[in-house]
Amino acid sequence: MPAIDINRLTDGIALPVELSREIWDNAIQESAIMQLVPRVDLPGPGMSIQVITGDPEADWVGETEAKPVSNSTFATKTMTPYKLAVIELFSKEVVRDLPRLYERCLERLPRAIGKKFDATVFNGTAPGTGFDVLSGVSDLGIGAGQNVYAELVAAKGAVATAGGELNGWAFAPQGESLLLGATDQNGRPLFIDSIASAEGVTRLFGAPLAITSRAYEAGTPNTVGFAGDWSKARYGVVDGINLSISEEATVFDGEGNGLSLWQNNMVAVRVEAELGFVVQDDDYFVKFTDEAAPEPEPGE
Repeated sequence: MPAIDINRLTDGIALPVELSREIWDNAIQESAIMQLVPRVDLPGPGMSIQVITGDPEADWVGETEAKPVSNSTFATKTMTPYKLAVIELFSKEVVRDLPRLYERCLERLPRAIGKKFDATVFNGTAPGTGFDVLSGVSDLGIGAGQNVYAELVAAKGAVATAGGELNGWAFAPQGESLLLGATDQNGRPLFIDSIASAEGVTRLFGAPLAITSRAYEAGTPNTVGFAGDWSKARYGVVDGINLSISEEATVFDGEGNGLSLWQNNMVAVRVEAELGFVVQDDDYFVKFTDEAAPEPEPGE
């Protein structure tokens, strides 16, 4: 017998529109990418984004001379949505108090969507074609012995060389500690004045700074942060976050073990979203690692 989902249209447990918006807001608060990158409404089949890769160039001409002809150049980026979902189980005793159930959904499940989205974009593997990730962008080391200030300036220069403007940073707590621990030759902290919080927004060199554990990836060396021109990226959403509730389905875990909700007096809450992410070009972004400075050669 097929599973019967009690969905948002079922009488008595409909999810109000206001609550649906609040769930999505919580997912955004959990995601550094969603805070830094402009959002677009993404159709289910995906969409093509027109990219202007070059502008026409003007030139000086003399009197009666022919004017130069120069055209823009273009490229197309395809953004494809992929589904991100999670199911959490509750006892019927919790369901008796619906506000408590909704509170759980608000506080926990949407955050899982935001966390996994960030982890994938920063350091993960794309779920398929038409979905970009930042794991392959060029890197700069800010580990022991490195001139951290110079590397941050180099990041701004790299983005500028690509034609962009560095307008946001995302560091893991491990990267933040490297920034705060950076000192000059006299042992004085470098970033007392450069890292400042105003109106609830932390900034580094005037650009927003997000601290998120998803920017970290263990490796040799470890990835500890990212920076770039986030206006050169887009994340897409199909229909916001969808929530479905079932108390009669059979739920299977990752090992194929089934649980009858009806038999065990359980309720399953499923939260899912279809998301996409693309960048115009990897050159608009850099990542930071904790790579240490090379040991000096003998005699240096």
